[in-house]
Amino acid sequence: MLREIFSAFARETAIDRAFGELDEMLREGAWMFERANEVLHARVAAEDAETAIYERDRRINELERSIRRKVLRHLTVNPGYDVPVSLALMSVARDAERIGDYCKNVFEIGRFYTRGFHVARYHDPLEGIYAELTEIFAELAAACRDPERQEDARACHTRTREIQRRCDRLIEELFQDEQEIEFHEAVAYSLLARHYKRVAAHLTNIASAVLGELADLDFQPQE
Repeated sequence: MLREIFSAFARETAIDRAFGELDEMLREGAWMFERANEVLHARVAAEDAETAIYERDRRINELERSIRRKVLRHLTVNPGYDVPVSLALMSVARDAERIGDYCKNVFEIGRFYTRGFHVARYHDPLEGIYAELTEIFAELAAACRDPERQEDARACHTRTREIQRRCDRLIEELFQDEQEIEFHEAVAYSLLARHYKRVAAHLTNIASAVLGELADLDFQPQE
């Protein structure tokens, strides 16, 4: 829906170019998420990934600022024109930027916690969430580019909302767990559940925008 609105412009505008930058932000965020989790599971050494991860994050930040400039320029030249779409684009660009920050947080867990994960009742659900979020990144980016993929965007929206609830349950279970679990490992599980939840929340916002549900943007608990 959001892409259809942009496509209604008779010629390429700053808004159209900004939408292309949003697509790039999502692709960079997906790369960061994948690489951070590779470090987390010791498939890639932290020192080998750190520079590239932080460079991608800086690129995402630059793209977010570029989108903001383009949107403000568009609104200055066309006052009162396309305001809802422009504001929605700025909102979801902010979501894409925040995803980069949470990917860095996941990377930092992998850098500082190196003892491995041994408690299946927490490790396995988090592995499932990681795999599902990886799929959602790709599906949502495709839905942003193709207005015919509205059902994919709706499915992403449903899945990310459910992931948030699953993360909340995992954190609650950690607090209530009376079985012995190594302290630092429990902290790692808790932080991962929190960071995965926030990635899912920002993907939910982006899916809402793709679906044209602009009134639902940022309708999430505050971070």
